[in-house]
Amino acid sequence: MLLRAQSNVSTTAAKKATGKNWPQWFKILDKFPKEKTHTERAQWLYDHHLKKGWRRRASHGAWWRQMVTVTYEQARGLREKHQVVGGFQVSGSRTVPIPLSKLYTWWTTKRSTWLPTKEVKVFSATRNKYLHLDWPDGTKVDIGFYPKEKSKSSVQLQHSKLKTAAAGKKMKVWWADQLDRFAVMVSS
Repeated sequence: MLLRAQSNVSTTAAKKATGKNWPQWFKILDKFPKEKTHTERAQWLYDHHLKKGWRRRASHGAWWRQMVTVTYEQARGLREKHQVVGGFQVSGSRTVPIPLSKLYTWWTTKRSTWLPTKEVKVFSATRNKYLHLDWPDGTKVDIGFYPKEKSKSSVQLQHSKLKTAAAGKKMKVWWADQLDRFAVMVSS
């Protein structure tokens, strides 16, 4: 059986945060039926292994429950990289040397100068905080805007409801290119 964690979180970090490394978590989760759903697996993990003695705040525990479950599912071939309920999702981010208000303006009023698609529809927005976009293919893009320093800010996006792993891989590369173009443009 495959035991290699595909997570960005090292086995050392997992052990420090949860008390167990990836091979130990995999041994525990191997006892749970493979045909069960992700939700059932994550809940079982929480009920039987994380809840007892878990001393960190609830949101931290929920994050680790998902991290352990997803890492296990990827390692065991039960889930592909970037796969979530409802398809695949990819993310990207860049920090740029402009204030938050200018960053938001670039995404709301100047987007067509650097993003090569004009059929994007904004379905929800909060000034200087987020945009939710309907993509032409029916997928969704959620964008968050965050201040960093006096004259720096960060954009973080998540593209979801992608239908295949190949589509996710393609969009991951595409967004990296667009964010690079964007960063060069606003830094000039």
